[in-house]
Amino acid sequence: MDAAMNDTTGTVEGAPLIKPSSTEHPLYDAVVEACRTVYDPEIPVNIFDLGLVYTVDINDENDVKVIMTLTAPGCPVAGEMPGWVADAVGPVAGVKSIDVELTWEPQWGMDMMSDEARLELGFM
Repeated sequence: MDAAMNDTTGTVEGAPLIKPSSTEHPLYDAVVEACRTVYDPEIPVNIFDLGLVYTVDINDENDVKVIMTLTAPGCPVAGEMPGWVADAVGPVAGVKSIDVELTWEPQWGMDMMSDEARLELGFM
């Protein structure tokens, strides 16, 4: 079996696992700040700094799509967290619509946390 057959993610070799965010969009910072108001109930750090928000995609019509994950598939709030994010981002001035997608690829890891989150949790 060659190396290409071992790739179980279904992605093209060299392609990013996480879609880039719309960082240049005028609403990006406000959407990120809204995401920072949502916390994983088991960890005293917001979901953005935890690295759970993979992508904030905003189109020209101000439709926002957030692609996120959870710390573990068995997370007790797995069914609720996307709704919390939608409730936080939806009221942001200028946002036309919000869609939150939960993904497990790539799997979340502690290396995805911001330095602030690592400091807050005592890992630095």
